[in-house]
Amino acid sequence: MTQKEKDEIYKEYSRKVFYYFVGKHLNEDDAEDLMANVFVKFYEKADGFDSEKASPSTLIYRIAHNTLIDFWRVRKQHSELDEEIAYKDETLDNILTEETLTELGQALMRLPDRERALVVLVYYDNKKLKEAAEILKMSYSNSKILMKKALAELKNFLE
Repeated sequence: MTQKEKDEIYKEYSRKVFYYFVGKHLNEDDAEDLMANVFVKFYEKADGFDSEKASPSTLIYRIAHNTLIDFWRVRKQHSELDEEIAYKDETLDNILTEETLTELGQALMRLPDRERALVVLVYYDNKKLKEAAEILKMSYSNSKILMKKALAELKNFLE
């Protein structure tokens, strides 16, 4: 691949790659850095690239996707919700004082099985959320998200 062809490909795809990264919630500086890395990797592989089998966008997208995965893996940025924020809410206390236990039981039965089991384990069996997650064989992060969702659904059912 000639330098002119590489320049044309850069002109055509650089902004698309940049906005791909911005669309994945990266700030502009990180997106710019990753975009540069994508084209460095592309140029390294360009000589072995057969344009008859696929368009350059195929290789560029694959490199961009893998670069993003590597970026997050290195950064190890996970948006962990604090357990208190995730499900500590006065909703259940308010429900118990405002609604009958029969209505609460009916609302619980409308929840999906995993969400219902999680609520029962935490609020009825007095398990810590982490213990309940282990019992239900789910990740702690997922259990926090499911608990927040379940409480919101209960609140909606009972209003």
